[in-house]
Amino acid sequence: MPDTVKLPIHQEKFLLPEIQSPDDLKKLSITELQLLAEECRNEVINLVSENGGHFASTLGVIELTVALHHVYNSPQDKIIWDVGHQAYVHKILTGRRARMHTNRQYGGLAGFPKITESPYDAFGTGHASTSISAAAGIAAARDLAGSGEKVIAVIGDGSMTGGMAFEAMNHLGDLKSDVLVILNDNQMAISPSTGGLKTHLINITLNKTYNRTRKFIWNSISLLNNEFGDAAKNAVRKLEDGFKAAFTPGAFFEALGLRYFGPIDGHNMEQLVKALREMQELPHPKLLHIVTTKGKGFKPAEDNQSKWHAHSGGFDRITGITPKTDGKPQPPKYQEIFGEALVELALKDARITAITAAMPSGTSLDLFQNALPNRFYDVGIAEAHAVTFAAGQATKGFLPVCAIYSTFLQRAYDQIIHDVAQQNLHVVFAIDRAGLVGEDGPTHHGSFDLSYLHAVPNLTVMMPADEQELRDMLYTALYEISGPVAIRYPRGSGTGVALRKTFTQVETGKGILLREGSKIALLTAGPLTDMALDVADTLQQEGLGVSVANMRFLKPVDTALIEKLAGSSTHFAVIEENSVIGGLASAVIDCLNEQGIARPVLKIGLPDRFITHGSMAELYRETGMTAEAVLKRIKEFYNGSTM
Repeated sequence: MPDTVKLPIHQEKFLLPEIQSPDDLKKLSITELQLLAEECRNEVINLVSENGGHFASTLGVIELTVALHHVYNSPQDKIIWDVGHQAYVHKILTGRRARMHTNRQYGGLAGFPKITESPYDAFGTGHASTSISAAAGIAAARDLAGSGEKVIAVIGDGSMTGGMAFEAMNHLGDLKSDVLVILNDNQMAISPSTGGLKTHLINITLNKTYNRTRKFIWNSISLLNNEFGDAAKNAVRKLEDGFKAAFTPGAFFEALGLRYFGPIDGHNMEQLVKALREMQELPHPKLLHIVTTKGKGFKPAEDNQSKWHAHSGGFDRITGITPKTDGKPQPPKYQEIFGEALVELALKDARITAITAAMPSGTSLDLFQNALPNRFYDVGIAEAHAVTFAAGQATKGFLPVCAIYSTFLQRAYDQIIHDVAQQNLHVVFAIDRAGLVGEDGPTHHGSFDLSYLHAVPNLTVMMPADEQELRDMLYTALYEISGPVAIRYPRGSGTGVALRKTFTQVETGKGILLREGSKIALLTAGPLTDMALDVADTLQQEGLGVSVANMRFLKPVDTALIEKLAGSSTHFAVIEENSVIGGLASAVIDCLNEQGIARPVLKIGLPDRFITHGSMAELYRETGMTAEAVLKRIKEFYNGSTM
């Protein structure tokens, strides 16, 4: 990356090009560390302005990252980044700077820590609230092995709302292992953090009396460490403990068994280094509370942190302005169609509520939040709670719509089964980002929702082929089905179909036969329907009669339509943007077997492995989900089984 940052008068050369590993940070002074942090900030701005990626989160923890690698001895010491979208500078400082231009690109570096990518990545991440659990496990293994490495978990206040984080802290306090939890408090996840914990953290950072006294106690302990005996140090520590219990939410963490320290300025290098060195000397669980600004050092990101959580790139490095392109306007995104339709229905029906797990803008439920704030609930990064919370509302006759990304809904599978489906409660799940999602990679691909929902009794599962079907399925889910319903739809723009102003009921469990032919029955659902029609056109031109069905439902699957197609077709091919195990193709095979109908079935879906990161076009090519690849497979399948 070009070094475009302006050198201070006293700085003769750049420090960053000399950093080959964290060992090179050990010899730097506090002033040099601060200069290095500014160079890293410039590096990140240059990188993301060109290639896109997660942005504001990394800018907020640059000083912390530099300080951690200055004080600790990674990779022997283990640093675990919760979520990991803030770990770009960690990667830059650990020997990957020359490859950062490949970040999130096909064949390049992952956008999150990945244990197979570098020994400095102690734990693979991508989902929130996992770092403390992983750190506790690593520390327990260290204690059993008798090794002496330090273990650090860096977790944001947004991730701290997840239940796993509290479960892990509770266990960590019982283990009494030497683990440092760094609470990065910027009052943000992707959108502003919510809940009681946020209020607690704000109260402590604004409490002037506490902060003045905390500073005195902190300085006193540091002085006593150098000049006085254990009795004096213990006396001051007791004063500190009593003050925390009386005035601060630090008492909450202390009750869980973690010594609480802070808050300190997460952008002050001197304070960070001093605090981290103090933490090294404490052989028990502790939590260091730092306060940071998400998007620090890039004014557009500081002013609009949600918008700049991630960026597709191509913006001006000073102003943040993205030049207008001459490209054709894109159709609205599926999430926007969903959000607008839900508001439209909710304005007429006071029973409808909207629930999300820290993703109001990501799911377009911010539209609902603005229109009907009293019926909108952001529960924080707590998907399991979101689902059971929705179930509770459903018992009182409300119509909760729970919008969660496909990959994150996996975290609430038990609640879907036991709290919603087993009680046959009318909860609507809007499953965003179903299928492949591109550069975020395997932690974010929605590859499994059809498979993991297929086995759940009482659950209806819908798959709209376009924006209008999404609107109609949402209406149907709310008003024509009495039990739990899931509607899965992809990331990104829709097909551009013209939208009706009205809603129409979709007949439950009924697909649509779009084209009648012979020989091959081509079944699909969702946005792949258009590709199926294109493939059918080519096969038809080559003399193969093809029927095409938009199945629309995984559950209940349209058995009558499958039987009808079996009467006119010798072969079945099923296309779905889901794992080949357990999805729509499996439902078709089960139906044929139950009816005693012998037909070969070709499964065309995502392979049984975790799919890497890259552009959608690259991932479709790799997984064989292009029209050309599907056409070739169907022809080989048909010709091979009829010879």
